[in-house]
Amino acid sequence: MLSKNQELSTLHKMETLEDFYNRLKINRPEIPVPSLGMINDLGHFNVFNRSTVCTNIPSAFSRRDFYKISLIIGNGILHYPDAQIEIKERALLFTNPNIPYSWESTSPKPAGFFCLFTENFIHNRSETLRDSLLLRINDSPVIHIDEEQEITLKDIFCKMLKEMDGDYIHKYDLLRNYVQLIVHEGLKVKPQDAIFKQNTASARLTSLFLELLERQFPIGSTEHILELKTAHDFACRLLVHVNHLNHAVKEVTGKTTSEHISRRIATEAVALLKHTEWNIAQIAYCLGFEYPANFNIFFKRQMHCTPKVFRTN
Repeated sequence: MLSKNQELSTLHKMETLEDFYNRLKINRPEIPVPSLGMINDLGHFNVFNRSTVCTNIPSAFSRRDFYKISLIIGNGILHYPDAQIEIKERALLFTNPNIPYSWESTSPKPAGFFCLFTENFIHNRSETLRDSLLLRINDSPVIHIDEEQEITLKDIFCKMLKEMDGDYIHKYDLLRNYVQLIVHEGLKVKPQDAIFKQNTASARLTSLFLELLERQFPIGSTEHILELKTAHDFACRLLVHVNHLNHAVKEVTGKTTSEHISRRIATEAVALLKHTEWNIAQIAYCLGFEYPANFNIFFKRQMHCTPKVFRTN
């Protein structure tokens, strides 16, 4: 029989947004479940009061295919791949699709707020959060805050909840700004507690790969040509064998190097199609495709429609 800690650190399959809402529907049937039909095109965002949707049952140790920012008021333990991080009284918790985790509440009743969102919701020309806490896998995902910071963050989350119930035509742009504001509030706080965790060679190499990948974006002009396009390109730049890089990235994130590269290029393609007037051939060339036809094939495989159809919709 597995111990409690072994159960919490046994990796389950990735939890999707659909899984999250199905679980929510079982535990809290009175809470409306949104349609997820347009998630690939528009992204998804939602915000919740933890006291109405969370329980004291530990969550499964798994990756999620969405980002989550939680304002935790109370006590609990975050189970990470190589660490157990204790939260006392209040903290901000940032989680992302790269790293599996589970949460165990040790307070009588969960309190606070959380919001969840997909990458294509936050990624646009003006703000990407790529250099934020959301992608720094070697940093602590927990930021301990004081009472004054708790009040500030509560106010932002309450504004989010109010906005979700409103009919302002640009409310999702406003919600993106609130997410950015929360991240900035977190970045202003320097965690005082040292987190003792294993700094593995795979984690360090994966962090370097992700930093190198993100450093290539955004594409700012038609003269800016993507330089690193394949796992072999990144391995050469990082001075490691491509098989070693692939193994490390897969071990740490659960995705292959090529999957990370393809998804990131597709995300940038969406942004360029939405927010520039460049023609499709120019976008293809900037993203490293010699021929627009190859870009069309790639984009359709990633987004399930051609660039032309995506842009006209």
